[in-house]
Amino acid sequence: MRFRIGLLGIVLAVAGAAGAQDTRRVMEPKIPRACTKLKAELRSVNNSIAEADETKLDTERIQKALDRCKPGRAVELTMSRGRDAFLTGPLEMRTGVTLLVDKGVTLFGSRDAALYEMKGEGAPTHLCGTIATGTLPAVFPAPQHPAPAHGGCRPLIGISNAKDVGIMGDGVIDGRGYAKILNKDYSWWQLARRAEPKNEHYFNPRMIVASHADGLVLYRITLHNSTNFHVSVNQTNGFTAWGVHLLTPTVRGTDARNTDGIDPGGSTNITVAHSWIDNGDDNIAIKTGVSHMSVIDNHFYSGHGMSIGSETYTGQRFVLVDGLTEDHTTSGIRIKSNVTRGGSVHDLTYRNICMRDVKNPIAISPYYTNQTTEPFEDPKYKGDRIPDYKAITLQNVTSTTDGDVLIAGLQGHTTQVTFDNVRVEDISPMQVHGHFATVTLGPGGTNIDFSGTDIKVVSPTAPKQVAPYSCEGKFVPMQ
Repeated sequence: MRFRIGLLGIVLAVAGAAGAQDTRRVMEPKIPRACTKLKAELRSVNNSIAEADETKLDTERIQKALDRCKPGRAVELTMSRGRDAFLTGPLEMRTGVTLLVDKGVTLFGSRDAALYEMKGEGAPTHLCGTIATGTLPAVFPAPQHPAPAHGGCRPLIGISNAKDVGIMGDGVIDGRGYAKILNKDYSWWQLARRAEPKNEHYFNPRMIVASHADGLVLYRITLHNSTNFHVSVNQTNGFTAWGVHLLTPTVRGTDARNTDGIDPGGSTNITVAHSWIDNGDDNIAIKTGVSHMSVIDNHFYSGHGMSIGSETYTGQRFVLVDGLTEDHTTSGIRIKSNVTRGGSVHDLTYRNICMRDVKNPIAISPYYTNQTTEPFEDPKYKGDRIPDYKAITLQNVTSTTDGDVLIAGLQGHTTQVTFDNVRVEDISPMQVHGHFATVTLGPGGTNIDFSGTDIKVVSPTAPKQVAPYSCEGKFVPMQ
């Protein structure tokens, strides 16, 4: 087991959170018995696939095994005589079946964009691995930036209308976003970057996409180098990610644009626990329509932090973040939207959080402009989807290094936040920003001085002399 906190830790962590959490009793998952074991036939070379093996796909035999496996059992990928690699195109999971990747085994995604093309009558063709031509669709009006497209590509692993699916094991799934697409002069990640200057719509596959996948579990699996978002979960009641290790890019200094970690949307009863996320975009991004989510005892490294948004038009509510360590993320607690995509966000609790070398430890903003961090003033976009942030509580939050704090609302939509023992060490008044917001001080108060802003500060009781939440021993290397 790579983590030290067991079942007792998560039960205690979610107790007493006043409904702002997963309503399930979440327990550490168990790995099911195998229905079949598939032996590796390839050897990894420098943590990838040899050029000569690029056509030796394992897709068919893995898919057949998944199709034949009975619910409650697992298709196990195993090593054999020094062979440790599988190569696959898109796979489709089945109800009740687990894909189990053994320790020492890597399941690599193919570089052939043609394999990821959408199927079915009327499906677009020849889009995957390309940048769209022509004008942007109406759903992406300026000044918004088009979301990283997946509509022209099937995911590496798809879960659709399948319940109680598992992706487990101490092995690795590697999307190889760094590698050149077959018959192209660019990689998946280079394609994403090429599309950026003109806000062009581009098509990269995501690693794991789930829709109507109640009971989905990711357990102990390691995810590397997705070509786009790693995990997208939608229209699902009950999703657990426990002990997931996500590292992208695996080669430091590589540009891995739009490689979000875990992104739930339109779903309820979600727990992400005891996981380690180091990636090229939001570590976790809670998309619109999410309720009753728990984020318990996790470690974040490179990335854009613990995010809500940017889409909030159907709301996010009843979220608990407890026991989070963020080390060198660009933002810490981040709620982002704007008047073209906003809505009601409420009943959020963030507590027992440590940060260091975080540029923006706290950013609660309706000013989103598709940048890594939010501007400190309203960009004056036009729209009628207004962000509205209420009942947000920060308790026992410490940033051991200074950074900017932004608490903002819009006229007629005052952001309402409670600070109880919130500390940003060495913060100066020039680093505090905000408008149309009310900060209510809990007993532990804060060291943040809002007097240079027009933020209203309310102190119902005299703050006590409370020691900052201790971050001793919290900052540990990525595992």
